[in-house]
Amino acid sequence: MTTELDAVLGAVGPRLRALRAQRNLTLTEVSEASGVSVSTLSRLEAGRRRPNLELLLPIAKLYGVPLDDLVGAPPTGDPRIHLRPIEHRGITAIPLTRRPGGVQAFKMVLAGDARGADPDPQVHEGYEWLYILNGSLRLVLGENDFVLGPGEAAEFDTHTPHWFASADGRTVEFISLFGKQGERMHVRARPQRAGRAGTTPSASL
Repeated sequence: MTTELDAVLGAVGPRLRALRAQRNLTLTEVSEASGVSVSTLSRLEAGRRRPNLELLLPIAKLYGVPLDDLVGAPPTGDPRIHLRPIEHRGITAIPLTRRPGGVQAFKMVLAGDARGADPDPQVHEGYEWLYILNGSLRLVLGENDFVLGPGEAAEFDTHTPHWFASADGRTVEFISLFGKQGERMHVRARPQRAGRAGTTPSASL
C-alpha cells in the first residue's frame, strides 16, 4: 500500500526535472555544480532513486529554493508556517528556515538504531554545524571519532569524510545548520575562554 510519505517522495522527481528545465541546465551542469553524480540525478528525476537529505540539500542550494519546496510546499495563500518533517531511515528532519540560499537550519531527531554501528563515511558539497540538544551523538570525521553530548557542537567541511549515529543506542536530538561551500556563521560575540575549540572540531557555541 502506498503511504503518504511514498506519495510525497514520489513527487520530488518531477519537481527536480521542472526546476532544471526552468533554469536551462543539463544534468552534467547540475552534477558539476552540486556534486551529485549524473546517474544519481537522472534516477532522482525519474523516481528510480529515493531522495534523501544528503542528495536534496546541495540541489536545493543550487536551485535557490527552500528544501521543503522540493517535497511539497504548503497551500498558496496560507500564511501559517508549516514545518513539514522529512523522514528517511530513522532520521527525521524538520526544516526551521524557508528562505532560498544562505545557511539552512533543521531540527534533527535520530533514532537510536538508525545508520547501524558500522561507520560508512560520506562526502558532499557544503559546510555543516551540529549542536546537540539531547542524547549522545557519535561523529566520525576523517580519522577522528568523537562522542558529543548536550550543549556540545561541531563544525566541519562536508568534503571531509563524515558519519554520525547515536553513541548509546538512544534517540539523539540536535540542530543542524547547513551552508554552501565556503559559507560560515557570523559570530558577533565570543566567550573569553574558548574551551576546547581548536583542539577538536567540537566547541561550545
